[in-house]
Amino acid sequence: MTATSTPDDTALDAAGLVAALRETFRSGRTVPVAWRTAQLRGVRSMLTDHEGEFLAALAADLGKPATEAYATDLGFAKAEVEHALAHLDRWVKPTRVSTPLIAQPGRAWIQYEPLGVVLVIAPWNYPVQLTLGPLVGALAAGNAAVVKPSELAPATSAVLARRLPEYVDPTAVAVVEGAAAETTALLAERFDHILYTGNGRVGRIVMTAAAAHLTPVTLELGGKSPVVIDRSADLKVAATRVAWGRYLNAGQTCIAPDHALVHADVVDAFTDELRRAIRTFYGPDPRTSPDYGRIVNEHHHRRLVGYLADGEVVVGGEHDASDRYLAPTVLHGVADDAPSMTDEIFGPILPIRPVADVDEAVAFVNAREKPLALYVFADNDVVARHVVDATSSGSAAINATLLQMSVPGLPFGGVGESGTGAYHGRHSFVTFSHAKAVLRKGVRPDPALAYPPYTAFKERMLRRFL
Repeated sequence: MTATSTPDDTALDAAGLVAALRETFRSGRTVPVAWRTAQLRGVRSMLTDHEGEFLAALAADLGKPATEAYATDLGFAKAEVEHALAHLDRWVKPTRVSTPLIAQPGRAWIQYEPLGVVLVIAPWNYPVQLTLGPLVGALAAGNAAVVKPSELAPATSAVLARRLPEYVDPTAVAVVEGAAAETTALLAERFDHILYTGNGRVGRIVMTAAAAHLTPVTLELGGKSPVVIDRSADLKVAATRVAWGRYLNAGQTCIAPDHALVHADVVDAFTDELRRAIRTFYGPDPRTSPDYGRIVNEHHHRRLVGYLADGEVVVGGEHDASDRYLAPTVLHGVADDAPSMTDEIFGPILPIRPVADVDEAVAFVNAREKPLALYVFADNDVVARHVVDATSSGSAAINATLLQMSVPGLPFGGVGESGTGAYHGRHSFVTFSHAKAVLRKGVRPDPALAYPPYTAFKERMLRRFL
């Protein structure tokens, strides 16, 4: 059963939907590796066959340039599929572990089994990648799944709802469109795992709902991801990579650099290099650039424009509500307690805060909630490693931004306020699996050493071996 619920549809029968998916799962249909592989290939074929349709939807929802949309949404999702297909046979194999003398003769191993019916609640900023990426892990692990695309990217949501049932088993995968009412209805049901990507406010709602059923959750949230610029950094390279990470998707990226902690000696030079990088990327007027996106809706546009009053606009600042346009912007002189330094900006604005040295930058980071990502630019490797080692973040990158997401062997997840749990690559498979501990013991010999009645001799022997 594939369900699509929109404001024009009748009310979602969440209980019936989940019951039907659970019946499919209990039939054993989703367990064979051949079924899992077929679903993954189906996802890949969908992205290939309907690439133009997805690119058009992403342009309509977010103004995404085709190249950017392919690289960060479709191509990224395809890479997740390819990685899972290449490694699934190895992932599903039981893992042998050593068996202590007390359990000899015997063998012990871990085998991964699917959890059941899982729920993926996706955000709007990368609506293909962040819907299908977790789904790939759920299918690779042998689960049935409900995916809930974001209503704030309606064109992409509609394509997913229309096309996904054509390429995967519709008795095991359901797409539910809609908004808060549909999400609330789904959260009232018992799932075997929930993966939510979004903000902390809704993350708490998801976690509360999951607690009623003791459902485990993976929460991919956000926060203030800092970038530290040491005075030893190559400022041209640093500015180029920070500008790319900040202004990609018009800044609407959960792991984008959200503020820059820059050594006071190089603030002006770094700002000049940012200005140069922005002009190189988007030309003298980013509004006319075919490579620069738009803010998702009017509400978020108004919110972002409000941050411009927090400091001195030294780069950009131009905006047009009718086009949902906000130029790549750099702010100076922003107070530490200003909204743009306390809220996750989630837009194309980069406040720069001078610091006396990396120790001040580290102290600044550690005085706040743990970020989803942290970046440091330094030619001095000791300094760079010090920043990474002395702080806590979901992920970190040295002399790069965003690219840690492209490494399939690295988990993607937060810590503290920025989230709990992780996925990507094998970590997705593990997240959506139960690691079952299994011991097989031989029936001969069967010494009475461990059995009552206990004697002094038995105790001495047990203490020797335990």
